[in-house]
Amino acid sequence: MQQPAPVLPDLIFYTLTGFHRSAALKTGIDLDIFTRIGGGTTTSVNLAASTNAAERGVRILCDSLTAMGFLTKDGSEYGLTDIAAQFLDKNSRAYLGGAAEFLMSDAQKRGFDDLTNAVVNGGSSVTGEASMDPDSEMWVKFARGMMPMMYPAAEMTANHLGYQIDQPIKVLDIAAGHGIFGIMTALKYPNAQIFAADWPNVLTVASENAVKFGVADRFHTIPGNAFESELGKEYDVILLPNFLHHFDRETCTKFLRDLNGCLADGGKVATVEFMPNDDRVSPPMSAMFPLVMLAATPAGDAYTFVELKEMCESVGFSHNELISLEPSPSHLMISTN
Repeated sequence: MQQPAPVLPDLIFYTLTGFHRSAALKTGIDLDIFTRIGGGTTTSVNLAASTNAAERGVRILCDSLTAMGFLTKDGSEYGLTDIAAQFLDKNSRAYLGGAAEFLMSDAQKRGFDDLTNAVVNGGSSVTGEASMDPDSEMWVKFARGMMPMMYPAAEMTANHLGYQIDQPIKVLDIAAGHGIFGIMTALKYPNAQIFAADWPNVLTVASENAVKFGVADRFHTIPGNAFESELGKEYDVILLPNFLHHFDRETCTKFLRDLNGCLADGGKVATVEFMPNDDRVSPPMSAMFPLVMLAATPAGDAYTFVELKEMCESVGFSHNELISLEPSPSHLMISTN
């Protein structure tokens, strides 16, 4: 009896070739394909001329981006899908194309090229040093590229801090990066003073953004390693966005204890993180984030709310409130004594 032909296992095929899709998207961003189409350059011939690229190459790229759902095609004319128009056209205020520079940087990809060894060893020995290098360009790329992606979560975090609008508050922003969490807090509270802690080269980006958003006169910097710097005292708010996941639980707990000593009476810590559910396989984006930490750090992880709450309670934060930041995949935890 003749056996039926095997069915191509699409899930396996598309997963193994996922780098094809990410490379195509990054090339479209690099060549400003989405911005050019949004501006009216809609054929492969005209796109090739405007990018100084081969027409064959542009045609194949645009057809692939159409198959992937980023472009539409009608005859020889390409158009933007809604998601491309909103997030990949540089003329959109929600442009996220700059994130490709960080997410697909050599430092990020190197860890995944060595993922088998990271699994065997329980952490990465390839990229961990770069994350703690004060001169690393990796975090400068992060600061420049990821700010638009963090903007909604930063704005919502500021809205959940719970102070009177005109109240003077002193705010510490840990690993400030692009500075958007502190900047959004400064915009929400016109009498807030923001102290941003990060590597000196990264703080250059944060300071540029503070000027752009008009809060530079209330934006101060603390350059250096957050574990070693003199962070100061009497803070009403400590912003802790996307930091704890880089480290093991013991390191996180010790740092939270140190931060508790930096707070004024009644102060609070606002932690923003990808928090998987207790089953650790949902929701999908948060459930996949521990893999990023496995590939990129020696001992980092994405912690559940229960785990973060236990760490905080062990150092004196008796009240820990979980707040969804939808549609962002992140969650906010506000901790007080």
